[in-house]
Amino acid sequence: MEQSDFQAPKARLVRKIVLIVCAVLLAAIVIAGASGFLYIRSAFEPVDPDDRTPVHVSVPVGSSVADIAEQLEQKRLIKSAAVFRYYVRWKNESGFQAGEYELTRAMPMTRIIELLQTGKSLKIGLKLTIPEGSQLVQIADIIAAKTGYKREETMKLLNDRAYIEQLRKTYPDLLASDIFHKNIRYPLEGYLFPATYVFADKKPPLTEIIEAMVAKTAAVLDMYKDAMKEKQLSPHRLLTMASLIEEEATEKADREKIASVFYNRLRLDMPLQTDPTVLYALGKHKERVFYKDLKVDSPYNTYIHKGLPPGPIANAGEMSIKAALKPAATDYLYFLATPAGDVIFTKTLAEHNREKAKHIGKQ
Repeated sequence: MEQSDFQAPKARLVRKIVLIVCAVLLAAIVIAGASGFLYIRSAFEPVDPDDRTPVHVSVPVGSSVADIAEQLEQKRLIKSAAVFRYYVRWKNESGFQAGEYELTRAMPMTRIIELLQTGKSLKIGLKLTIPEGSQLVQIADIIAAKTGYKREETMKLLNDRAYIEQLRKTYPDLLASDIFHKNIRYPLEGYLFPATYVFADKKPPLTEIIEAMVAKTAAVLDMYKDAMKEKQLSPHRLLTMASLIEEEATEKADREKIASVFYNRLRLDMPLQTDPTVLYALGKHKERVFYKDLKVDSPYNTYIHKGLPPGPIANAGEMSIKAALKPAATDYLYFLATPAGDVIFTKTLAEHNREKAKHIGKQ
């Protein structure tokens, strides 16, 4: 028998196998395409056509499409945050209105988008703006001025151990036991995110106001969890470092360079020697820190204690959080903020003192 007689059945078998594999792959592609189409079509439909129970949605000023989509999915108002984001991008939808909404799970996704754009079902009873760098006592003052709650009432709740323990159950990844360290002045200092908040009621419960700020901090830090893991920073240490950067930064300041100075000093086991920690230790604001102030006996005083202070000294914004996670690569060890708001960075104490004498003068 010739060799070709053996090769013919073999070739037919190979062709048969190839045809079967191609058919299977084609079927898989068709099924995947059909499944994808059905999944996307389903995402546009109401989560529950029969559920018309109002669901409260708060959209703070400056919320991104991703923020809105995530909240809607978490509250089971839409089936897929990803489909929501891609649809908005594809249709070039914009103009989402900040405020308070009452939506239902009986609404299709397109109707929800329409309501968020037109501001319908929008109720604003209270708008509360917390500036970046605000300290806890300042936030209590802002709440008092806008709501009528007494400052002491707010501060009492912010320091209530039982209430904070309840918050820890809701936000276990954010609120660790660090906040109860014996040297901490206020457990929630640094955890009330500076932003604009809107509430449906003119005087919502204090717990609702505070939790909105803690929830925002948790949401912001969740966006940076990979960077935090890479830099081996816990939420407490990150917010502490970010608060130092926030308090030292001016409008003209390069936050990444300020962060680099702090990290360089920590690496060399140098005290951070940052004036805002002295002011926090003193418990008052001063335009100028004098040498006598640097001796204040407090665990927050970074002139007499090395390392980071026990906790945040203010509530930092996202720019300072980013700088704490990604400092500039420098060998600076000193910086000086001039009366004009410029920040001068130097490598040696001699250079720093020369710049200080030039711009600040003697204390």
